[in-house]
Amino acid sequence: MKTCILFVIPILLLSAFSMSVIAQSDSKKEKVISDSKNAKEEFIKADKTMAELFNRSYAYVIFPNVGKGGVGVGGAAGNGAVYQGGKLIGTAKLTQVSVGLQLGGQSYREVVFFENEEVLNRFKDNRIEFSAQVSAVAAASGASANAKYVEGVMVFTMQKGGLMYEAAIGGQKFKFEGN
Repeated sequence: MKTCILFVIPILLLSAFSMSVIAQSDSKKEKVISDSKNAKEEFIKADKTMAELFNRSYAYVIFPNVGKGGVGVGGAAGNGAVYQGGKLIGTAKLTQVSVGLQLGGQSYREVVFFENEEVLNRFKDNRIEFSAQVSAVAAASGASANAKYVEGVMVFTMQKGGLMYEAAIGGQKFKFEGN
């Protein structure tokens, strides 16, 4: 009987811990989705013409809270929500590493528009990485009017806070997780 109790108690504790982790990850996902909706509104508020991009792009991913920092070597990370046809199809993680002259930290929002199904599928298969050649446009009034897709993507960022001095080269990598 004692052996049975010693075996059951750890299993019950592990089950309770697992349920707690699942609940936390669900609430984190819901927060990212909620924040992405607010970020979309902020992008459109900053540039009214972006509403048309959200409506006509094949799909898009919004990273509402990206944190970035560095001293010589830097990094950034954030979680986002992926939409196709206005419907949530999954979540994504953004990671970035950069090397060069940099000091400080900042937070920003980022939205990546996908031009077509092929590019979205590459993203969903975790085969999209941004190199230094793919640059982001700062979201501001009228900025999206002349923006063009490069390699099937169009990227906009909006600074939220912080201060960072940077002359660095780096790239972004993404990891998609479907619903």
